[in-house]
Amino acid sequence: MAGPLYIADPAGLFRRAELDGLTAFFHIPSGMTHILAPPAPQILDAIADNPADIAEILVRMAWAFDLEGDAGALQARLDELEAAGLVRSMDSDSRSPAKTGAQEGSRAGSRLSPDTMSASRAA
Repeated sequence: MAGPLYIADPAGLFRRAELDGLTAFFHIPSGMTHILAPPAPQILDAIADNPADIAEILVRMAWAFDLEGDAGALQARLDELEAAGLVRSMDSDSRSPAKTGAQEGSRAGSRLSPDTMSASRAA
């Protein structure tokens, strides 16, 4: 059985600005601004309105951005992006949103790693 699919909102729901190696993402639906370090912006680009599992995301990132990665590191970044509300996971069998740890309350005290999410603040 394949793992979950991940999806980000379409590019039209973000405003983005490059800042000396970081990327500021203003997420219009939530009104939040997120400061992202690579490869987070590339992950969002790879799955913007186009669901994929981890293996497919790795393929897309290698093709579009010439980035190599491993499944474990990508899973960690996806978990951080999901906790920040920038990515949703979907059950690959039903294509419905999968129940996440955040929805179950297990991520209530989780923190984003500084190498991917430098800061998150209200716009």
